[in-house]
Amino acid sequence: MTQSNHILGILGGMGPQASNTFYQRIIARTAAQRDQDHLRLLLWSDAAIPDRTAGILSGQEGPVYDALLRGIKLLEGAGCTLIAIPCNTSHYFVPRLQQETKVPILHMIRETAVAVQETGAQRVGVLATDGTIQTGLYQKALEAVGCVAVTPPPELQRTVMSLIYDDIKSGRPGDGAKFAALDRFLHQAGCGCAILGCTELSVYREQAQLPPYYIDAMEVLAQQAILGCGKTLAP
Repeated sequence: MTQSNHILGILGGMGPQASNTFYQRIIARTAAQRDQDHLRLLLWSDAAIPDRTAGILSGQEGPVYDALLRGIKLLEGAGCTLIAIPCNTSHYFVPRLQQETKVPILHMIRETAVAVQETGAQRVGVLATDGTIQTGLYQKALEAVGCVAVTPPPELQRTVMSLIYDDIKSGRPGDGAKFAALDRFLHQAGCGCAILGCTELSVYREQAQLPPYYIDAMEVLAQQAILGCGKTLAP
């Protein structure tokens, strides 16, 4: 293999463990026999970016957008040719961010919807933050590919948020009992598959070794980043 001229920029820190997992996914999924076969990349892990869900739901979007834009401009200025943001909720801001840079930003939500479409599932569960759910990011993307999004009822959505914030973001292992309740709901609701639409849930997927029923948005983003930088996926 030859080294490409691409440089992947990763705007991370949302949260830090998810960014670390994303980088590990890229390393693991790249077909490589030597150092030089891997992607050249820059990871800007800006843990100071305000909470995306809180900013969106409170109407205080400005500080979040400004912090994301600073990160995009930093990566652009460093010569990155493709940008990936391993945070689902932040994609609420991506259309605006893309207008401010010539560097293509991979759209995690849309790419995941395409991956779901390829499974043939009609009813698709969505596990994500309140911000992602209430802005309809996945609902719209799934509708565009002919799928129906199924989101948890309020009491189970609180369980999703607890798994994300009380467990993974707090540095603790995910509570298996919480996830089991979500799993029961998804199957009872007739979902052919379900999207892990939060990168903390991607971290949980590795901890719990979840089955292929769960489509991991972070995994989709990692694969598209590798392909977008002219590399080959590992078998």
